[in-house]
Amino acid sequence: MNTTIADRLSIAQSRINQAAQKCSRMPNEIKLLAVSKTKPNSDIIEAYYAGQRLFGENYVQEGEQKIIELSANFPDIEWHFIGPLQSNKTKVVAEHFDWMHTLSREKIAQRLNDQRPPAKAPLQVCIQVNISQEDTKSGIDAEQVMALATQISHMPKLTLRGVMAIPTATDDIRVQQDEFSKLQRIYQHLQQHFDNIDTLSMGMSGDLDVAIANGSTMVRIGSAIFGDRA
Repeated sequence: MNTTIADRLSIAQSRINQAAQKCSRMPNEIKLLAVSKTKPNSDIIEAYYAGQRLFGENYVQEGEQKIIELSANFPDIEWHFIGPLQSNKTKVVAEHFDWMHTLSREKIAQRLNDQRPPAKAPLQVCIQVNISQEDTKSGIDAEQVMALATQISHMPKLTLRGVMAIPTATDDIRVQQDEFSKLQRIYQHLQQHFDNIDTLSMGMSGDLDVAIANGSTMVRIGSAIFGDRA
């Protein structure tokens, strides 16, 4: 049976609701970020009309193009940059996106702050933590988070909202649990020292339940909504 993007969004939201109920959380505490990288504008529009407003993009030029093409007719879309960012491409993210999830260097933070247009609200940012300590993963070590958070707190055009991580790709629930609980502790520590910390961005289709049980406030789902990448 063929399902529509609206159907798959509904299924994803139901999974979030069920996972929240299992651990006695309110479903409205958890936001669904639809990862729309490599997908056409028509898919984003279809998801929009099904009620989705938060979209995540991994590639700078592709995201910029989509925002330029869609912002006039869909001004209430919230655009999240969730991919790796090189310093020579910070200007695009600073000028066009609402959120940036993968901040892990003071140099990038300073460039985003300096390049954010004065008329725009501060860029909402999350620090990416390499919670699995894999050499191939982006992000900073847990021990470096507070220092970077302090640096960001002095940048007026950035607002630190929390942390994000991409955990080990595994079906082992014990590994998932260990990494997510570590990130939750980092998040809670930030909450004790900084204002506006309300975002624990972790969990995708395969580990959504464990992420929500460990306090995730934002889960990232792509192919389960839009289908596999071509």
